[in-house]
Amino acid sequence: MAQQIADRRDVDFVLHEQLQVEKLSAHDIYAEFNKKTIDLIISEARNLAIKEILPTQVEGDRQGTPFDAGQVTVPESFHKAWELFKEGEWLAMIEDPDWGGQGMPRAVALAASDYMNGANFAFMMYAGLTHGAGKLVETFGTDDQKNLFLKKMYSGEWTGTMLLTEPEAGSDVGALTTAAVKNDDGTYSITGNKIFISSGEHNLAENIIHPVLARIEGAPEGTSGISLFIVPKIWVNDDGSLGEPNDVVCTGVEEKMGIHGNATCSMSLGSKGQCRGLLLGEENKGMRAMFVMMNEARLLVGVQAFACATASYLHAVNYARQRIQGRHLLNMMDKSAPSVPIIQHPDVRRMLLTMKTYVEGMRSLLYYIGHCDDIREISDDEEEKAKYQGIIDLLIPVAKGYVSDKALEVCNLGVQIFGGYGYIKEYPMEQLLRDCRITPIYEGTNGIQAMDLLGRKLGMNKGKPIMDLMVEIQNTIADARANSRTEGYAGKLEAALNKLGEVALHLGQTAMSPKVMTAFAHAYPFMEVAGDVVLTWQLLWRATIAAQKLENGAKKKDAVFYEGQLKSAEFFTHSILPVALGKMNAILATNSAAIDIDEDAFGGK
Repeated sequence: MAQQIADRRDVDFVLHEQLQVEKLSAHDIYAEFNKKTIDLIISEARNLAIKEILPTQVEGDRQGTPFDAGQVTVPESFHKAWELFKEGEWLAMIEDPDWGGQGMPRAVALAASDYMNGANFAFMMYAGLTHGAGKLVETFGTDDQKNLFLKKMYSGEWTGTMLLTEPEAGSDVGALTTAAVKNDDGTYSITGNKIFISSGEHNLAENIIHPVLARIEGAPEGTSGISLFIVPKIWVNDDGSLGEPNDVVCTGVEEKMGIHGNATCSMSLGSKGQCRGLLLGEENKGMRAMFVMMNEARLLVGVQAFACATASYLHAVNYARQRIQGRHLLNMMDKSAPSVPIIQHPDVRRMLLTMKTYVEGMRSLLYYIGHCDDIREISDDEEEKAKYQGIIDLLIPVAKGYVSDKALEVCNLGVQIFGGYGYIKEYPMEQLLRDCRITPIYEGTNGIQAMDLLGRKLGMNKGKPIMDLMVEIQNTIADARANSRTEGYAGKLEAALNKLGEVALHLGQTAMSPKVMTAFAHAYPFMEVAGDVVLTWQLLWRATIAAQKLENGAKKKDAVFYEGQLKSAEFFTHSILPVALGKMNAILATNSAAIDIDEDAFGGK
């Protein structure tokens, strides 16, 4: 099963050959993270994922999270895995050791998460939400709040959530109705109802800390009047001891298509008039706080989706090697010819190579975003810090929106390669597909990601982030031109990059014109082609390194891997990138049919 989560050779390639993360150890902040330490971290994460978390995957899917009178029970196997997860201090890998973190580079933490989310991302959601809630406390909390909550959250002794969505609001957060009234003691009385709350109630931890978005009595309407509150399941006294249960009640658990092992709850706050919360940050600045944390949350969703995809690919390629069915195409007319493994059939090879290229490109992209954060962290140059933050901000919609959609495609192809067996529960493929399906929806639907890319990210800082990213891509193109085995791919990427720049300018101008609705009808196709170009860049970067290694006389055991990198770049630039160029032409035409059509013409009445 070890090879069914993540390919260690590929993980090591991205960390050490593409990003060269061990060089970060030259800086004080990451001094202890040399190559030996990084490899040990990844090995330990892999062992935990394979031996302890992976066995919970099927049980979590089959048992779900039963609900009874406000109480939610997680699958029994989750408890042992959670205890070992806590013991290893995996929850706060990148955080300050003073608060219980390990202080490791984000790129390394993403590699560890690659394994753990691939083993069971429904289980890992309990950790992910806790980390996000803890980060809100660390960033916006008072010293007293940090001392009360942070170490216990980062250690996993207490868990966390995010109470944002409401029945009538959905993605329109500004329409929320949850109310907060200030009490004489400085706390707030909270009343309202929240839905789709992942990890909202469970028996993994003795306390659950709920960051809650609510509107203080008399605050402005819309997002400008929203504040953020800490609402514990059990009240925490000033000395850190647990007090009385707070008036926070789970009223039900959703029956979902996937991620059955994570409790998706409906929550009632203050139904008895006794729900208390603490203001987190400033009044009416709750949405600003949430946007600070949005990059991390959306990157995590990209990792979750990708983890399903890489597991699906590895299952598929190993199954295709073992499944004997049909004669070889070249021997099709020879009735005496033996049946062959399906990996020898052309269409199966096409599907596998499609999966391979997306998985490799997505891994490099996600780790690269983490590495940008690491470079920003070690830099003393404010301009350099701003540059890498801008690239991160620009790429986050792609990392969430594009990656989750392409990961879903990969999982779908995985089911197809298994054939009928892929559709039944005896094999893991259908669960990976079901679990992955949520990722294009939550933390902002992918349509919202596309609107964010077009409406906010392209114009940030007068377009400097996209120009900085293009310079990074051009640097890879220049390196690729220097090698005969990659120079042809470099020209194709450069042409696509130039075309993407033209499309971005056109769509940005259209969005500022009376045709703004038409422009945003093309926001999603633009995010998709931007993702295709970015993935082509990552694959070319990988291929350029591989070509250099082969030229320098790579060891025999590595040569096949490096040749595979060249084939990935070849396939993507010849089979995927031309489709993206066609989509770019469609965007430039900016057809308005989607906007002009009469609503009644959609039919359905």
